[in-house]
Amino acid sequence: MSAPVPSRFRIVPRDVAVRRRGTSLLLGLAWLASLGAVWFVASHTAAPRLAQADAARVRAEQALQAAKAEARTLRQRESTLARSDQISRAANAEVQDALAERDEEIAALRADVAFYERLVGSTSQRKGLSVHVAEFAPEAGGTWRYQIMLTQTLNRGAISQGQMRFSVEGVRDGKLAAVQWDELHQQRGAPGQTYSFRYFQQLDGNVMLPHGFTPQRVKVTLNGEDAAVEQAFDWKTATAAGGK
Repeated sequence: MSAPVPSRFRIVPRDVAVRRRGTSLLLGLAWLASLGAVWFVASHTAAPRLAQADAARVRAEQALQAAKAEARTLRQRESTLARSDQISRAANAEVQDALAERDEEIAALRADVAFYERLVGSTSQRKGLSVHVAEFAPEAGGTWRYQIMLTQTLNRGAISQGQMRFSVEGVRDGKLAAVQWDELHQQRGAPGQTYSFRYFQQLDGNVMLPHGFTPQRVKVTLNGEDAAVEQAFDWKTATAAGGK
């Protein structure tokens, strides 16, 4: 006798099938409810925080832009102040230089006034056109710088005019010699130095002494419209007065 063939169908009680479908439906509803709860929580918690964070980001960007603008303003102000300080320093230096020049001018004028007072003082003897002092000082290039002061106190209203020349006497090649005005200026027919003054005038310039010449005396000649003066000065005295 052969074994029975198993059936492909299974008999399930109806109540069990209904319970299974109900369970699946409940599980589906629970899953949907959990999704709704998640959405609700996200909507009421995460979304406001995101909006707050976005607002904070906007405020931070605005503060950053304001800080950058303030930094640019401060840099511009610093540059302006630095430039203003530089200009002020330069102007102050110019003022100081101008004051120094004025002080020198005032000192020179005071010296001139003192000199003039000595010339025309009540106890001073009045003199006509004369050479008050002749000074010579050596220079780096081998030349000599001279300063010759002319005075006139005899006639206070008169103006002395003319030309000044001088020669230097000394020894050259073991013999007495005189270096004339033209040779001193290394120019043939060199014009004399013009003077024109009421009380005093200083004449200055440069001359060149020949090589091998030993100076001993300088002779100054003044040729004016109504006067001719010749005065001699010892070279040592003239160079000592000139600062040698």
